[in-house]
Amino acid sequence: MMIRTLLLFSFLQFAFLQGKSQEMLFKVSYDTSIITGAERVDFYLNKLKGKRVAIVANQTSSIKNTHLVDSLLSLGINVKKVFSPEHGFRGNASAGEHVKSSMDVKTGLPLVSLYGTNRKPTAVQLADIDIIIFDIQDVGARFYTYISTMHYIMEACAENKKKVLILDRPNPNGFYVDGPILEEKHKSFVGMHPIPVVHGLTVGELAKMINGEGWLKGKVKCELEVIECINYSHKDYYKLPIAPSPNLPNMSSVYLYPSICFFEGTSVSVGRGTDFPFQIIGSPYVLETSYSFIPSPNIGSKNPKYKDVKCNGYNLSLFGLLYIRNTKKMYLQWLLGMNEKTKGKDFITRTSFFDKLSGTSTLRSQIKEGKSEEEIHNSWEDGLKEYKLMRSNYLLYEDFE
Repeated sequence: MMIRTLLLFSFLQFAFLQGKSQEMLFKVSYDTSIITGAERVDFYLNKLKGKRVAIVANQTSSIKNTHLVDSLLSLGINVKKVFSPEHGFRGNASAGEHVKSSMDVKTGLPLVSLYGTNRKPTAVQLADIDIIIFDIQDVGARFYTYISTMHYIMEACAENKKKVLILDRPNPNGFYVDGPILEEKHKSFVGMHPIPVVHGLTVGELAKMINGEGWLKGKVKCELEVIECINYSHKDYYKLPIAPSPNLPNMSSVYLYPSICFFEGTSVSVGRGTDFPFQIIGSPYVLETSYSFIPSPNIGSKNPKYKDVKCNGYNLSLFGLLYIRNTKKMYLQWLLGMNEKTKGKDFITRTSFFDKLSGTSTLRSQIKEGKSEEEIHNSWEDGLKEYKLMRSNYLLYEDFE
């Protein structure tokens, strides 16, 4: 298996270096008829008139080429403030970087950071509003923190009797479900719910699940309304019009993200500090390979792992379109293979964080025990079957099965 995998790496690197686009190589087609919840302005505008409104937003919160905040202000909606998630309102802060509250230069609105002093809105921050709009593009992976921000928004609003209006957006990884189910003891901001890594839900569907399953603190219920997308189904491949965060710059990174984010807890770099974050993997502790890179500070990573140090590894840029979309499952051979190839250093270097990303300590044990990809996938089956039954109760759109 490892030899076949490495041969595939070589093919992908060759194709990439030839300068051919992903779309040319694999004839990628995306559904262009989908209308997001935010675009359905006529449907939700009356729900906002006469209300004091807050918006949870970042750079993805757009109606075509206009930001949602600008659109609502131009329509006379009383927007009081903007809450911003990880990476900030403009989406240019590094992963994990503390984001300070500030003032938006263009609109003069207060920007209240939910990735700084507090991650859950306080009663004081909610006192002067009636309704919160949540409009952020997710990528469908449990450890992507925008859904954790949504959880805390819902919880705070439930506790303070405020309504949440979610403007739904398609899930670009919504065409499959896979991965281990998160266990309660590994709950954190990179995984708050007992769902698999690839959960197969839009933020609107997940919000309904959070409410319906009683996952908010004290099992409180949030007053929730979802403005659904039109012409979307979980069978669709949706191309993101705006990069959701600095280190997911294109669809290749979005498709690869669920499978290679585990490396964040290891001695292997995922390409932060390069032009191909979450599309390449490598380490100084891997023997010479046909591909290498040297991370350096950039907008998405001010202090990348292995800064200015040569990393040997693989360019996976085209693999997501070739494999993930066709097989509709996470790919673990990279994780298992790099564990074998890492020399002179422990592979899993951040044990607690690795377990938080996987949602269980079992995956770490399986890697150390030399379990095969098939054995690991099989160990998820019972949990995924149970999850899919629960998931079916909250779907707003046609499923992929």
